[in-house]
Amino acid sequence: MDLDAELVADLKTAPFRDARYAPRRLEVEHRADGAILLFNPTPYDTTALTTLQPLARWSVEAADRIWLAERDGEGWRTVTYGEGERRVAALAGGLSGLGLGPGRPLLILSRNGIDHALIAYAAMSQGCPIAPVSPQYGLAGADLSRLAHAVSVLKPAAVLVDDAAAFRGALDSDVLAGLPVIASVSDRPGDLLVESLLASAPVAPRAQPTDTAKLLLTSGSTGLPKAVICEHRQTAANAAQIEACFDDPDPPVVVSAAPWSHSLGANAILHMVTHRGGTLYIDAGQPTPARFAQTVRNLREVAPTYHNMVPAGWALFAGELERDEALARMFFSRVRVLQYGGASMPQSVCDRIQAVAVRTVGEKITFATGFGSTETGPTACNIHWLNERTGLCGLPVPGTRIKLAPEGEKYEVRVKGPQVCSGYLGRPEATAGAFDEDGYYRLGDAAKLADPGDPAAGLIFDGRLVENFKLASGTFVASGALRVTAVSAMGGAASDAIVCGEGQEGVGLLIFLDPPHVASLGGEAAAREQIRAGLARMNAEAKSGGGRIARALILDGPPDPVSGEITDKGYINQAMARGRRPAELARLFADTPDADILVF
Repeated sequence: MDLDAELVADLKTAPFRDARYAPRRLEVEHRADGAILLFNPTPYDTTALTTLQPLARWSVEAADRIWLAERDGEGWRTVTYGEGERRVAALAGGLSGLGLGPGRPLLILSRNGIDHALIAYAAMSQGCPIAPVSPQYGLAGADLSRLAHAVSVLKPAAVLVDDAAAFRGALDSDVLAGLPVIASVSDRPGDLLVESLLASAPVAPRAQPTDTAKLLLTSGSTGLPKAVICEHRQTAANAAQIEACFDDPDPPVVVSAAPWSHSLGANAILHMVTHRGGTLYIDAGQPTPARFAQTVRNLREVAPTYHNMVPAGWALFAGELERDEALARMFFSRVRVLQYGGASMPQSVCDRIQAVAVRTVGEKITFATGFGSTETGPTACNIHWLNERTGLCGLPVPGTRIKLAPEGEKYEVRVKGPQVCSGYLGRPEATAGAFDEDGYYRLGDAAKLADPGDPAAGLIFDGRLVENFKLASGTFVASGALRVTAVSAMGGAASDAIVCGEGQEGVGLLIFLDPPHVASLGGEAAAREQIRAGLARMNAEAKSGGGRIARALILDGPPDPVSGEITDKGYINQAMARGRRPAELARLFADTPDADILVF
């Protein structure tokens, strides 16, 4: 969708809906070594010191409010805060009887669901670390070597699955041999059903702030995944820090598919909602053309006040909103903040969403994003002011210090705050290497000030330092920023792209098409021409060879989620995607390119 001049004018003059943000605060220090220090002095509530305290609070103050909801046929299965607190206590009694506790983690190989949440909070209440891993590790067709590595790192005492049949291959393998299995649904002899554990005598929470609440695996984009130690006090602090970014007394209503095997879904959404006494509608959809219909169905029925999706989801949702006025009216009826995470988002997608909002309700809705990693809670920075620009990564959340440390021509982002992890399970050397001489966690991402004269304007993401590379000429390529620019330039024809070219004469691009957009154009031939024209315009505006595309190849089919090529959060694992496509890379950079290669 190209925005016409009249609509562009409307976007410039339309007011923002009130996001209920607290005032923006920032302290800045320029050090003699060239580092820039940013600190947010906003106070935040330190009452909650464990993950269980918010549940206990709301079970008293709002016992009948819905905490969690999931699909049940045509309707919803719901659990209130009062019911949730009672069930967590009963499940905690059952888990204690299995010998789970400190140092004996519960491996969670389960999709998001009410039982998953109840068991997770029950385990954490007893000081038992939960270790949720991606369901992709154990579903049919999975490469079980990833699960085997996770088990070797985590050393779990038991495993939770939602449906034993869906994970039968993994459960029957040597990888999980000997582990007690807890399941919501199972026909396997010996498995313990969640329903039976609910009949246990309840026990009170006994977790302490310094106990390990979760062991969350890193993405593995730069090596085998490590287990991040997330203590109760760190998870509790990050939820309170996010809350302090708002001046909003109302509990949030959220529809979310973000997987709880990642800190975005588990902490920044599930626990943030719980901390604020909100309601979470669990979405079983995924940000792929084949699975996104479930998300759309849910958003036809539930109007969120806050909505977070990965960029791939927003790109799909933009088309749905443009086509369906009733959906748009429901979605924009009360939403105050739109947020993306997991990857950078093209500006064109944001503009399309805003155009529908202005046409539907006469207001723009602020677009925000969080910034950080599993090791930082995850939220180290976020946008907590009215905004319609993509590419920003915000400013420190309350109580957090950011160091912009010079690294060559860029600044590495380093973080210090109460939400930062203590290190990696069983990896003292990796833990020591993750922090600098001042105790700041090294993110490995680069950022710069959006306005050097006004640090309060925020930070701009400036690429993943470990993913960047050089061409044969020595020209530096910021692959993350280039990918976003290229996908945006292709005007919706591409859902994503893989940036290639280390040691080559020029940058190459492997492109995944967006099927609905291709269909709207009339087929792949028209999409190819749109891609060619868009990349040509981008090249003409580029300021260096590292910002130009020399060759491109449109790939057959989508990325493969089973292999881990596309993560649960919907973004491309660039290193893995390149490694799985040696034939395509050879074609892309062949001395004599074939007819399918776009050459610029």
